Amino acid sequence: MTTIQYREIICNGYHEVEIVDENNSFDLKNFAQACGQSPDWVLQLLEYEILPARPEERIHQFFGDDIARARRAYRLQRDFEASLAAVAMMMDLIDEVQQLRKQVRHIQHQSN
Repeated sequence: MTTIQYREIICNGYHEVEIVDENNSFDLKNFAQACGQSPDWVLQLLEYEILPARPEERIHQFFGDDIARARRAYRLQRDFEASLAAVAMMMDLIDEVQQLRKQVRHIQHQSN
C-alpha cells in the first residue's frame, strides 16, 4: 500500500490539496492505485498531456504533485462527463487562472 502525505488548504472558498512529500516517486501501478484509477487511464493522461511530459527513460515515474493533478482531472471528467481532450483544455485554463492569481497576489503584496 502506498502512503501519501498531503494537506488540504481552504482559503476564501478556494480549495487546494498540496502534497507534502513530493520527492517520493511512484511506478505506474502504484500511481494508478493511489489515484484510484487504472494504469490505462493514467497512460491516457500522459497521451493528452494532462500530466507533465517525461523523458522516455522515466515515462512511468510519477510524483506526489502528479496525484493531485490526476485526481483533479478525474473529477473534471466525472463531473462534466468530459472527454480527456476537454479535460486537458480545462486543466490548462485552471493552471492559467492559478498563475494569474499568484501574479495578482504578488503585485498586491508589493504595493503594501
